[in-house]
Amino acid sequence: MTITHHVRVHRSDEDLPREGQLAWAIARVATDDVAVDDDVADMIINRVIDNAAVAAASLTRRPVCAARQQALDHPVSIGGVGSTVFGCALERRTSPEWAAWANGVAVRELDYHDTFLAAEYSHPGDNIPPILAVAQHTGRDGAALLRGLATGYEIQIDLVRAISLHKHKIDHVAHLGPSAAAGIGTLLGLDIETIYQAVGQALHTTTATRQSRKGEISTWKAHAPAFAGKMAVEAVDRAMRGETSPSPIYEGEDGVIAWMLDGKDAAYDVPLPGEGETKRGILDSYTKEHSAEYQAQAWIDLARRLGAEHPELRDPANVASIVLHTSHHTHYVIGSGAGDPQKYDPTASRETLDHSIPYIFTVALQDGAWHHVDSYAPERAGRLDTVELWHKVTTAEDAEWTRRYHSEDPNEKAFGGRVVITLTDGSTIEDEIAVADAHPLGARPFAREEYIRKFRLLAEPVLLPEEIERFLDLAQRLPELTAAEVLQLNITAKPGVLAMAPAPKGLF
Repeated sequence: MTITHHVRVHRSDEDLPREGQLAWAIARVATDDVAVDDDVADMIINRVIDNAAVAAASLTRRPVCAARQQALDHPVSIGGVGSTVFGCALERRTSPEWAAWANGVAVRELDYHDTFLAAEYSHPGDNIPPILAVAQHTGRDGAALLRGLATGYEIQIDLVRAISLHKHKIDHVAHLGPSAAAGIGTLLGLDIETIYQAVGQALHTTTATRQSRKGEISTWKAHAPAFAGKMAVEAVDRAMRGETSPSPIYEGEDGVIAWMLDGKDAAYDVPLPGEGETKRGILDSYTKEHSAEYQAQAWIDLARRLGAEHPELRDPANVASIVLHTSHHTHYVIGSGAGDPQKYDPTASRETLDHSIPYIFTVALQDGAWHHVDSYAPERAGRLDTVELWHKVTTAEDAEWTRRYHSEDPNEKAFGGRVVITLTDGSTIEDEIAVADAHPLGARPFAREEYIRKFRLLAEPVLLPEEIERFLDLAQRLPELTAAEVLQLNITAKPGVLAMAPAPKGLF
């Protein structure tokens, strides 16, 4: 039975015991060695495949190359056999925290993997790189890796259900540090005290502002979750050595809630699995068919459909205005409500464009498709008819779509909205969409077949056919993998792919 953990700020003289703290409750879940349900195991396999797919597509992108080179410039630490790095030969390894860093950037770079949205937003697949890196380094088998990943997903999703970070302009990776630390704790079979200390440090070192996702969005957007994963690995290492961390990290009068979130009078109810209850949080998350912010997924599908049904909409001369009536989040974070002129700037960075729903809707409407590279190309963004139509697209908050966005009923929860297109002749076209086609309740829900298709599509340009098959075979046998096979759970690029990619040098 799910336990609701009540969290509030405590004065120092209240002397909140560890057993009453959220970090301890998280550690308790991590130490509960329950079996992983078959459907959860299947979904974890899907997400391991999904992560590898989007990492493959980003192997030669400069932020990924920089992070990979940083990792490769560090030797394997002496405590294990090391961890593999996406794209590199299996025997080319680095220490686990640097593998978590490099692989985390590769996974997040294209903003193309799984998502969970509630009080906060998240990409829970960001838990996979650090937990997998530690599993490889320490010689854990597939069953242990599976349990660790189930914990990582569960904790992050439970925190996201209850505690809003973005409302206070704190980046969402503050939920990732604790979840990854907990997942590593489960993987290694650590005791509750050690995991508690690791969770505290992981949170303490991963709280940062949301400027990484505001204005002119930089390449740090992909690095931020990788940094949280790296910090989680280091926090576990430190805690295993017997060192302690700030406490109570959430509830203290100078803690995260009091000074970074809702303040000294704040209270939250965090749902966590009860003792003996299986960890099923991953089943409430969903992946992306398109390489764009999740709130854009449904809008891309609607725009593609509208463009096919009404080709006249692709010509800005026929359109007076396009208004997307949507949720508070979509309007203020990726819509015109953000007040960011960069969201209408054809010279803006890719990271900025994938957080601009006016741009995304326009291109999907005109092209009837969405591509992870071509749709963001400077020449595509700068096309004159696109820029003209793009500047006619605005968003508006709609109370009903905001309510549905926050609904806890999965059959009602929605991430889309209603579009009203006014033509120059005064007529209007209206349509709406609640969830993306790939969503579990969408027109074409993703199942194993779709995850494999996505992997093949993104991997074929950079992996040999036999490497694609080798990885897919391993990933689909994840629960039964030996430690030696877990060490091979990586993708190796075709000869010459990485040699032609940038290899920037820095301090190391």
